[in-house]
Amino acid sequence: MNPVIRSWLAGAGLLLALVMSNFAMFSSASAHEVRPAYLQIDQVGEHRFNVLWRTPVLSGTRLPVMLRYSDGIQVVTGPAERLLSDSMVERSVIEAPDGLLGQRITFFGLQATITDVMVRVKLDDGTVTTTLVRPSQPWIEVKAQDSVFQVVKLFVVEGIEHILFGFDHLLFVLALMLIVRTLRTLLLTITAFTAAHSITLTFATLGWVSLPSGPVEIMIAFSIVLIAAEIVAMKRGQTSLTITYPWVVAFAFGLLHGFGFAGALSELGLPQNDIPLALLCFNVGVEIGQLMFVAVILAVTALLRRFLQIPPKAILASAYCIGTVAAFWTLERIQSTFI
Repeated sequence: MNPVIRSWLAGAGLLLALVMSNFAMFSSASAHEVRPAYLQIDQVGEHRFNVLWRTPVLSGTRLPVMLRYSDGIQVVTGPAERLLSDSMVERSVIEAPDGLLGQRITFFGLQATITDVMVRVKLDDGTVTTTLVRPSQPWIEVKAQDSVFQVVKLFVVEGIEHILFGFDHLLFVLALMLIVRTLRTLLLTITAFTAAHSITLTFATLGWVSLPSGPVEIMIAFSIVLIAAEIVAMKRGQTSLTITYPWVVAFAFGLLHGFGFAGALSELGLPQNDIPLALLCFNVGVEIGQLMFVAVILAVTALLRRFLQIPPKAILASAYCIGTVAAFWTLERIQSTFI
């Protein structure tokens, strides 16, 4: 890659890293608000259903969203509440004498938030439907089964949103973009990262491999610190496996990042009859979002080249900024996991 282009790319990276550092300082206060709420309904009898309702908790205060059922649904027992570190979980039993299909469930107060609700309904015939409820339409009517189009739309959109709001994954991609030296190497590196996290995303989602989420999130943040350190070493004239063959390291760390994607996908719940399709669509959405991010960075780079003069040491400044943000995330995740 042309050194001038890399310099401008570094300028765009520095700007983005500074924005992310500001976000990181407030991440503890805002992370739960954008995390989706989750409603799971499982049929356990002819007219009876177990309900699990999980809402995010921010600074000890739960998200102000309440369930409201239509007149055809009655609450038999509960709700029994349990407060976790990041959410409030309610369990109850409902009864629907006329069946659950066609009944409406309203999320009262959702329209005043920026939080979505993931709804998963499993009936006794084995069919599973998964629906995303937005604040703009805070209710759902239970239907028999998702259409193929609905599954594709839901999981592609969720994949795109997850990567675009997954600031740690984006910062890792940005660091990779700063360390490569040619456009061909950039394409090879991004492809290796994509292939790797696709493998572990699939394996973890299907239950073939499992890792605890806490340590995985810590290592994801720490992987960004390591790449930032490699950028500094590169600017000092040193060499290493990462600098010489960045696609190898991108593949290795991509395997780790795939477990992070799998954790997000597991929260959505997969439709039982369309697991391969849902998995494929989520992965496609992640890749679309990733390519969008790369395209925006390259576009900003081209725009900056026309109007501004970026200092020669912009790459080094970007590396330090990225490393600082990633180190903050690493320490924060260690605290939340082990302390």
